[in-house]
Amino acid sequence: MRPPTKRTTELIMLGFAAVLVTGALILVEANQEQELTMNIVWLGLAYLALLSIAHLAVRRWAPYADPVMLPCVGLLNGLGLVMIHRIDLAMADVKMPDGSMWSPAAPKQVLWTAIALALFCACLKFLTDHRTLAKYGYTFGFLGLIALVLPGVLPSFIAPEINGAKIWLSFGAFSIQPGEFAKILLMVFFAAFLVSKRDLFTAAGRRVFGLDLPRARDLGPLVAAWAVGVSIMVLQKDLGSSLLFFGIVLVLLYVATERAAWVVLGVVLFCGGAFVAWKLFTHVQVRVQNWLDPFVDPSGSGYQIVQSLFGLGTGGLFGAGLGGGRPDQIPEANTDFITAVIGEELGFVGLAALLLLYMVFAMRGLRAALSVRDTFGKLLGGGLAFAVAFQLFIIVGGITKLIPMTGITAPFLSKGGSSLLANYILVALLLRISDAARAPKATPKPRPQQPAIADQFTVMVERPK
Repeated sequence: MRPPTKRTTELIMLGFAAVLVTGALILVEANQEQELTMNIVWLGLAYLALLSIAHLAVRRWAPYADPVMLPCVGLLNGLGLVMIHRIDLAMADVKMPDGSMWSPAAPKQVLWTAIALALFCACLKFLTDHRTLAKYGYTFGFLGLIALVLPGVLPSFIAPEINGAKIWLSFGAFSIQPGEFAKILLMVFFAAFLVSKRDLFTAAGRRVFGLDLPRARDLGPLVAAWAVGVSIMVLQKDLGSSLLFFGIVLVLLYVATERAAWVVLGVVLFCGGAFVAWKLFTHVQVRVQNWLDPFVDPSGSGYQIVQSLFGLGTGGLFGAGLGGGRPDQIPEANTDFITAVIGEELGFVGLAALLLLYMVFAMRGLRAALSVRDTFGKLLGGGLAFAVAFQLFIIVGGITKLIPMTGITAPFLSKGGSSLLANYILVALLLRISDAARAPKATPKPRPQQPAIADQFTVMVERPK
């Protein structure tokens, strides 16, 4: 008897997510004194239709996948659309520095959501076995490395510096952030590499201060990852991607070897590189100064973090209510600081509930990674789930002044097509791994039994004389 797939449970939770998103949209419109029409209901039904298509793709091509991950993503994506629309309403009469009026971002984000879900369905259809990715690990690693460093080495007219970071490639009206895709490509590479070279990393070298440190000749991959992370910090002026990339490498190393020495050594290397970069480069010093005391220059370099802290303080415990805040006072409200807007309007309780939703998604992803039978799937699934959780920590830690502010986005919430496309690919890979972990084992075909020798019919043959 086959185990239940729980796809109906997934569909019910997706419907509940669509109801919550529609209700949030109604509250935003009502608090902004907008006319409530049936268009809101139609928008909610359209969003439910998009999620239903994704559900049908999972039901068709990954029937045993985890039933909780897709509803979590659907709710996060829907709340992000609501907040981006709410910010559009607040910025409708605001002039940009170049004299133009604010351009609404919500319609574009809806279009990117539809494209991302189409890509999600395509990944589930054409990637029937996640282990196929391991065969092309080095190719993915090469492409990921190029995508990661490309914005930092190209001239400014192709890779402009935006908000102090060079992480975009611009082609007229179209722009892309290749680092979002690079993190997935490099995770595939490191998972495949660690599976094939695991013995190199489990052999211990010298014992220093109670830690069995790796052998010097085995440090090549870690040193290479450290060099790439520091290069991103220097060339792209992007602390967030540097920290995210290096953190993923360390977690994959720890999961593969179960040796804390790799993590300790990696943290020491990264801190040393960050200290040298802080001493040598002005943009790193500015980020650190804004982290230590943003009120030194509250209307200049510290303006973003100061406004973020004021917004969170205004929200208090229960928030100002959806549509009751002032997101027009927070710079980059629909990208880097969207969680600050959520904290202002939903308060600490709403922001904590949002973080719990991310935690549920990450935990289900880690559960799938632990349950899958192959080592490559365990490493890749663990890295993918950790990437979402760690990226959220970096962005929320930045807006709350726990760590220096970075230019990284909140997965599924922030405006941006590159982030949405890459994260839906990530979800498709996790669901594929989850399907492999939960699917019943194929029963081997019984071998035809050969009759015993004693039961064989024998014939006496007379030997010719």
